[in-house]
Amino acid sequence: MTTTPAKPAMRPARPEFSSGPCAKHPGWNVANLQGAAVGRSHRSKIGKARLKEAIDRTREILEVPADYLIGIVPASDTGAVEMALWSLLGPRKVQLLAWESFSKDWVTDVTKQLKLDAEALNAPYGQLPDTSKVRPDCDLVFAWNGTTSGVRVPNADFIAADREGVVICDATSAVFAQALDWDKLDVVTFSWQKVLGGEGAHGVLILSPRAVARLESYRPPWPMPKLFRMTKNGKVNLEIFEGSTINTPSMLCVEDYLDALKWAAQVGGLQGLHARADANFDALDQWVAKTPWIDFLAEVPATRSNTSVCLKIVDPRVTALPADGQADFAKKLTSLLEKEGVALDAGAYRDAPPGLRIWCGATVDTADLEALTPWLDWAFATVAAELLSA
Repeated sequence: MTTTPAKPAMRPARPEFSSGPCAKHPGWNVANLQGAAVGRSHRSKIGKARLKEAIDRTREILEVPADYLIGIVPASDTGAVEMALWSLLGPRKVQLLAWESFSKDWVTDVTKQLKLDAEALNAPYGQLPDTSKVRPDCDLVFAWNGTTSGVRVPNADFIAADREGVVICDATSAVFAQALDWDKLDVVTFSWQKVLGGEGAHGVLILSPRAVARLESYRPPWPMPKLFRMTKNGKVNLEIFEGSTINTPSMLCVEDYLDALKWAAQVGGLQGLHARADANFDALDQWVAKTPWIDFLAEVPATRSNTSVCLKIVDPRVTALPADGQADFAKKLTSLLEKEGVALDAGAYRDAPPGLRIWCGATVDTADLEALTPWLDWAFATVAAELLSA
């Protein structure tokens, strides 16, 4: 007879492990936002100053090159990527790396909506595409870190320094946690709701001089919605990258992002953020290494994300179940964790293989991950006793 194990004694102090919006930084309090320019126009002096400060602090923390432009744009990271796809692509063949849900969305946009001459280099969940096939004469679109698969590129060595095409990088769950090679990237996008735990609906778009040159030398043949327009009279509209947003932002969300950037500076800037994310991943890595029922979805260690850590259940009793049975097991596991209040929003992405997805970015404390792992073992044993006892 299988018995239910005893519950662990310790609980995570903060059980928010969602991969977006992510956990607020330690010490966050709504009182930190009292200086927000609420009730004021975003085009007022104070509104533009707050937006410009957010841009400047982003450049400082991320160590963005001085000749790259940084703008705050609508519709989260998705909006920033869409702006780049619709504005820059078209003059030459496009290659896309797709190995998880969002990168597959960009394939759909380029091939089905824009209908461009494009090649998708695909890989299943847990793997990277064959990056040796990336051509320097093509434009390239890829996600640095696959948020829904936990698979990241280990570096940008596959991108030629003397490339002819432009490189568009969706870096939303990589930026602030992984070392980006700015010299190899012409467009970098992210949402502050990831990694720094900001509020949703705002994206950040970073353009290299090569991207600016493309914008100013190429006019897409399709109609361009107002929210996507980055040029004015054939030149890049620099006001967008100096605090004059295309549409109305939430000044409360901007203040929240500023608060997160100030915290980032206090913990050591970019290197401090990297170190926190790495320590968090290490806590899970050590647990996975000694736990027979779980494994990383990412098959190659060098490609394992230190932010959106995706895990698969490998216990043979579970893997022997039909697909819907495996999905039901994972759902009951995550539901139990949420019911106990020890891990919120820790389930795999809806299109990904069933399992766990645990955010390990810098705003999460390592102590909370160390407190979580005994609960993961408890929840697995409890669900197994219920569903597999027969």
